[in-house]
Amino acid sequence: MAALLTSTAFGVAVPAMAQDAADTDSDVIVVTAQKREQNLQDVPIAINAIGNEKLDQLQVSELQDIIKFLPSVTIQQGGPGFAQVYFRGVASGENANHSASLPTVGTYLDEMPITTIQGALDLHAYDLARVEALAGPQGTLYGASSMAGTLKLVTNAPDPSGFYGSAGVELNTVAHGDFGSIYEGFVNVPIAEGAAARLVGWYRDDGGYIDNIAGSRTYASSGIRQSNAALVEENYNDAETYGARLALGIDLDDNWTIKSTVMGQVQNTQGSYSQERSGQTKKDLQTVQYNPEGSRDKWIQAALTVEGTIGNWDVTATGGHLRRKTETQSDYSDYAYFYDALSGYGAYFYDNADNLVNPNQYIQGIDRYKRSFGELRVASPADAPLRFIGGLFAQRQSHNIEQNYIIDNIADSITVTGTDSNIWLTKQLRVDRDYAAFGELTYDLTEKLSLTGGLRYYKFDNSLQGFFGFSNGYSSKTGEAACLNTNGTTRRANPAGTPVPIIVDGSPCTNVDKSTSETGFIHKLNATYKLSDDALVYATWSRGFRPGGINRRGTLPPYGSDKLDNYELGWKTTFGAFRWNGAIFQKDWNNIQLSFLGANGLTEIRNAGVARIRGIEMDTGYRAGGFTLNAGFSYTDGEIRRDFCKIANATFDCTTAGNELFAAAGSRLPVIAKFKGNAIARYEFPVADWDGHVQFAVNHTGGRRSDLRPAQNAIKGNLDAYTTADFSIGVKSDIWAIEAFATNLFDTRGVVNTGVQCVETVCGTGVTASTPTGGAFYDMVIKPRVIGLKFSRDF
Repeated sequence: MAALLTSTAFGVAVPAMAQDAADTDSDVIVVTAQKREQNLQDVPIAINAIGNEKLDQLQVSELQDIIKFLPSVTIQQGGPGFAQVYFRGVASGENANHSASLPTVGTYLDEMPITTIQGALDLHAYDLARVEALAGPQGTLYGASSMAGTLKLVTNAPDPSGFYGSAGVELNTVAHGDFGSIYEGFVNVPIAEGAAARLVGWYRDDGGYIDNIAGSRTYASSGIRQSNAALVEENYNDAETYGARLALGIDLDDNWTIKSTVMGQVQNTQGSYSQERSGQTKKDLQTVQYNPEGSRDKWIQAALTVEGTIGNWDVTATGGHLRRKTETQSDYSDYAYFYDALSGYGAYFYDNADNLVNPNQYIQGIDRYKRSFGELRVASPADAPLRFIGGLFAQRQSHNIEQNYIIDNIADSITVTGTDSNIWLTKQLRVDRDYAAFGELTYDLTEKLSLTGGLRYYKFDNSLQGFFGFSNGYSSKTGEAACLNTNGTTRRANPAGTPVPIIVDGSPCTNVDKSTSETGFIHKLNATYKLSDDALVYATWSRGFRPGGINRRGTLPPYGSDKLDNYELGWKTTFGAFRWNGAIFQKDWNNIQLSFLGANGLTEIRNAGVARIRGIEMDTGYRAGGFTLNAGFSYTDGEIRRDFCKIANATFDCTTAGNELFAAAGSRLPVIAKFKGNAIARYEFPVADWDGHVQFAVNHTGGRRSDLRPAQNAIKGNLDAYTTADFSIGVKSDIWAIEAFATNLFDTRGVVNTGVQCVETVCGTGVTASTPTGGAFYDMVIKPRVIGLKFSRDF
């Protein structure tokens, strides 16, 4: 199957039992990017689509594996389950804080948006019909937080045509690390005429490869010595993932169908996924951590879709509910150590007997998400010269935030009220509500020329309530001291005032209670010209937006929505066995939501800038007999067009009172590589009665800035370019398949994210005996070389 980049055709959306024949004999790629089934080559937008069988061939098991083969998409990861996805350079260095901006990319599971406030779900990729990556803005049909693009994970539907299934086992080993395995399977069961159920299950054990090596430190203020001897372990960042999906499909009659799905997953991780870049470690894949680290991420989703026709119009009603809970443990001792070395921080922490305690600090977090959505849409006949699709949309997502910053055994007088040993508590409820009416109208002016206009009218209403900060005994200005009274004063200003009621259970009082709302509309205009049955060109002007929100520091104003205008020229062509697609685009990003750390290390969001992103995407695919060759790349050049100021103003003058220049005009946007590309070569050949194959893939990601702001980028450093290669060889019969593979064949140490724990005033001066206040730097690296063997059997 020839692969595309702007419309990357890696597979066909067909039932699993028919997948092999489709990938071999057909060039028809069915997608639902425009919320109706269409041949990918007829859809005048930039789409990447990777089908069921190709996902397996590319050794895809998690989100990061998928994005490796999407040249216009970038991932910034903090470990399994904590990832931010970016399209086409639309990134300003967001830190994904729970009280910060929503993502710029929306993630969908079938019809349901599943992007939680801190990023995308890391769903194990098994029994997916396809993955669709829609470069944005996709705001007309997909709305808020699809400003830069949309990632759709489409599952295989229940099939009433027959009973079948598959089961597979993978055994693998990671270089410098441990062994791992994957067990997965599905069964499709007809249960009545026109009705079927599909049950899918998976279990994945990922071996660790980061070593927590021995280390010790002495706190300057007290002489207390800390050791991590109890936590020293090789390969300590292992992960366990298991889940299941049950789907039921019923044809009520010739016109109406119902599909219901329940899916859930649990992911348990231990340790850190970053290697330390400091004097404490001597080699790659090592770190020195003084407190337990890990996470437990569990979620369950239920969705219902009803499809039918009224007259000759299609009607779709869909809705769903998602619940997610993440429990995290994080080492925060670096901050405690460096701050103590700088200012005698440890001298402030004592027990009830006035003895100094170890100022070692760690974080325990519990984040609870709920998301409900509903959409009703109608679509006119797809073969009519005048076509309409439109509907109504509503969703509500909430995030109950709990972050406990703990120093063991501190005195009751400096402990946040209601906690055991918290020096700091964040206990907040964030609610984001979105409502919209949308529609797109397409008219065929001639047999070759079509015009499309789209509009989405939206309203968002977002709020943040609860508590954050220190105890009243530790700080006289923030935290409990800043809690609100019913007359608008604070506890600090009016200790005798009547406190407002506690809004969020588990908080000692309330010091933030704000909301923001906005209404508006975004648009899309498109012209498509069919040069022939196998070639088209298109031009698009579209706009997307990201809702505004609340700064958790109550003295700061809310931040507004930012908007992205996209101007794009694209083409899709097929010439026999050869396919060539591409797009040229410019994006103007206005009123950018810029996040940075303010006083007390709290994330602040300001609408502070304007950026322009220009790029080109191109791909080719060729197939002859058993040989396929696919190659694609993206080139993206993004920079800010006006000075980025700490406080925005109409003149972009950063010298005004209280202001600060964060980045000068011309500074390159962070996170995104200018060049990213891949190539896949595959040869299939007969081996007796079996079909054999050999495949080689190469991926390249260019260098990136780690931060938009030059000063901070100089501290953390640029992210270097890296290239990886994958190899596989195997055979299969009608029912059996055996494959050996290696990913990251040459064991490249690519860095996808970087961070530092330090005291800002001296951050980046280095960690040595003479300068112990510089900070500890951590690089999130891609997984080392993995060698594995897979077996599967269809039945």
